[in-house]
Amino acid sequence: MASKTIAKFEHALQDAKHITERINDAPKISIENFIGYISVPVGLAGPLSIKNFDGTSTATYAPIATTESAIIASCSRGCKVLNESGGGQFHILGEAMSRSPVFRFNCTQDAINFTHRVRDLWDPIVEAAESTSRYARLLKMTPHILGSNVHLRFDYTCGDAAGHNMVTIATQSVCEWLLASTQDLELKITGFLIEGNMAPDKKPSWGTVSSTRGVGVITWTSLSDTVCRAVLKCTTESLYHTFCTMREGGIRNGQFGSNINVANVVTGIFIATGQDVPAVAEGPWGHLTPEYDHESRQLKLTLYLPSLPVGTVGGGTGYETQREALGIMGCSGPGMKFRLAGLIAAFSLALEISTGAAGANNTFTKSHERLARVKQGDDSKL
Repeated sequence: MASKTIAKFEHALQDAKHITERINDAPKISIENFIGYISVPVGLAGPLSIKNFDGTSTATYAPIATTESAIIASCSRGCKVLNESGGGQFHILGEAMSRSPVFRFNCTQDAINFTHRVRDLWDPIVEAAESTSRYARLLKMTPHILGSNVHLRFDYTCGDAAGHNMVTIATQSVCEWLLASTQDLELKITGFLIEGNMAPDKKPSWGTVSSTRGVGVITWTSLSDTVCRAVLKCTTESLYHTFCTMREGGIRNGQFGSNINVANVVTGIFIATGQDVPAVAEGPWGHLTPEYDHESRQLKLTLYLPSLPVGTVGGGTGYETQREALGIMGCSGPGMKFRLAGLIAAFSLALEISTGAAGANNTFTKSHERLARVKQGDDSKL
């Protein structure tokens, strides 16, 4: 198989020696026209102390795959100030993976009638959906009438998998059952489309904020002024005002969410742990909320991520290096999807803190010059 691939693309691959050095792995890889691997640098951020539900704390590291300098150093500095202020916490708010097929009708009245009738078909719909998987469980159906069509959003839980393909297969089964039953049940369906773009799959939208697609998680901490001065070289008050100022700029600019650079950690951990990377279009919507106490000088910070489409089984999580990365985070094995989502949120908060501080103490530019340019060998031309 490898020799056939090389022959097919011989001209394109003649200078791709690093990429193709493991082309014989093709039988183990689940993509088409496999030619090898792109090596992405991976660094460890942390340690980050996370408070467990029983009151104990666990120190955790995060492998972050990135080509950008300063990100891991900054995230680690954020972890340090979190640790010295008592650590971070997270809580899972919800879980769902969605698919939204479209059912076509001859007129709007038929579409309206269908939305009423389909609620009575819950039991056979659940049977059709869940017969396709040991883990998919249908949570709810939400109909939306658009003209003579009904967009019917299905929300599922998917065990430890992110579930993108799982819910597609389950929903296809439901659609085919409804279409086959349309005459007997007088549903008057004339056809269906498996996705009508109301499940915001790999696209930024308000839908990922109003309805969880993946795992919804909130993480928080409280920073002391003493620790901030020692580690971040700024006061909690100046950090608070920095976050508020950037929030105001984001509002004026129409920013999607309210954060500084959550996407850096989300993307880096997604790549390292084998997540579906294009889903970062949904995941990095983050809402950072700062609250400052003028008496104690404590700065409370909360980061809300409504939709992190993550999993610890299936897809890219099955590859060797990705499983090792999950192991570093203590997220390999059953029942670890929620922990992975919580840790992504907590490390994102750590980066937010450090990046905000770099703005507050005017070291943002200097940090990037020192960490990015010098290693290139000739920083005068960059």
